[in-house]
Amino acid sequence: MDQGLFERIYETVVNREPTYDGIFYTGVRTTGIVCRPSCRARTPRAENVAFYRSLEDAVAAGFRPCKRCRPEEGGRLRPDAVLAAQADAVMETSFRTKLTLEALSGQLKVSPYHLQRTYKRVTGYTPAAKLDALRLSEAKRLLSQSGQPAKAVAETVGFRGASHFAAWFADKTGVTPTEYRMRMNPKGGR
Repeated sequence: MDQGLFERIYETVVNREPTYDGIFYTGVRTTGIVCRPSCRARTPRAENVAFYRSLEDAVAAGFRPCKRCRPEEGGRLRPDAVLAAQADAVMETSFRTKLTLEALSGQLKVSPYHLQRTYKRVTGYTPAAKLDALRLSEAKRLLSQSGQPAKAVAETVGFRGASHFAAWFADKTGVTPTEYRMRMNPKGGR
């Protein structure tokens, strides 16, 4: 590996940047551990580091995967992106229930603060915004394709009362659930 490339990659290890995650793996000769360049473990000295193009190459050279950054999990995804994907999976199956940040973080076995911060850094929005988007999408689908009353739609997407649902829906879309239904299905009525 050319010295300039080595120095650029090592700089991302020092700064714990994910730039080369999944592209290179950091083998630390003194510990026998292979990490992602962004690993939060103590920064190794440059002379103790070897970079590998694949995790398999590092393991073949005698290194074992780090238990902190888990380079074997998530493929090219960083651990933060794996956590965000796990959160998405839980939200997509549970958005109809009263799913709080605390409940979501409990299912994922991380703190609410860590989940909120990590999810927002990875996706650009909060778990609450994702839940809103899921609920809104389902509410729109039900209002336009089913004859369910607004109260039933509200309960289906996780609201206890029709009035709270109507206010929330109007805030998100600019129209009431009834107006939305009429616009999407003018002949079908209610």
